[in-house]
Amino acid sequence: MTTVTHPDTHLVIHRAGPRIGAEVSGVDLTRPVDEATADALRRAFRDHKVLVFRDQHLDPGQHVEAVRLFAEPFDHPTARRHPDHELVYPYNVRHTGKAGTWHIGGLWRSPVFAIESLTYDEVPELGGHTLWADLQAAYDDLSEPFKRLLADVRAVYDGNPENYAQGSGKTALGETTVEHPVVREHPLTGRKGLFLSSSALGLTGVTPQEGRILLEHLLRHASSPDYTIRFGWRPGDFVLWDNEATWHYAVDDYGDGARVYRKVIGVEPLRTTA
Repeated sequence: MTTVTHPDTHLVIHRAGPRIGAEVSGVDLTRPVDEATADALRRAFRDHKVLVFRDQHLDPGQHVEAVRLFAEPFDHPTARRHPDHELVYPYNVRHTGKAGTWHIGGLWRSPVFAIESLTYDEVPELGGHTLWADLQAAYDDLSEPFKRLLADVRAVYDGNPENYAQGSGKTALGETTVEHPVVREHPLTGRKGLFLSSSALGLTGVTPQEGRILLEHLLRHASSPDYTIRFGWRPGDFVLWDNEATWHYAVDDYGDGARVYRKVIGVEPLRTTA
């Protein structure tokens, strides 16, 4: 890891990969965070897109306040809520199922979630890691003619939020669909990136046959190991990621082992001062 210490704070940013991902130490998120530290955290998040905070052991309220340093916590209309906080959504994969595909959160709405975050309560003894891929780097490596082709292409997704809640059977599509461009500019940085998920129903702006070929290529390209970072977990770990610049994949290699965590979602991300 490459390590950077932020002046005027106790933060230490341990870069975990050449493209994305960092582990953060020197901050206790169970306590109030001063504005200088909060702004340094937002800059680190902008630069690294995935931040991991080890051994924080946040309770539900602290988890919400940690997300609030970066964005406004989101009140999900269909997700099951934690009994101790209405903005916290509990998951136990033995009951809710596993998220074993490359995906982006909140595709039923526009704009999608800015941030997703997890606090881990139980993890498998071995395995159960999570992968993130940098969709902006994946876009950068496309040829210029291909980028021009994608400028007018959009992906279609199920627009029913019920089908995105914990444990949803997703047995039928909702009555509505939503479209997102497959290339979008990040609202804070302006940097372009691919924007797609394995749940795409198809592409518009091209013929159906072209769409099938194009979508298969984009999904394969964006999930290349060249763009990924991988993290493993301990109980008490806290992670948050830029849902508008990355997509993620929960590795299903742990059988019926325990994986229990809490999610808080962020919208309307806060800008840094520099």
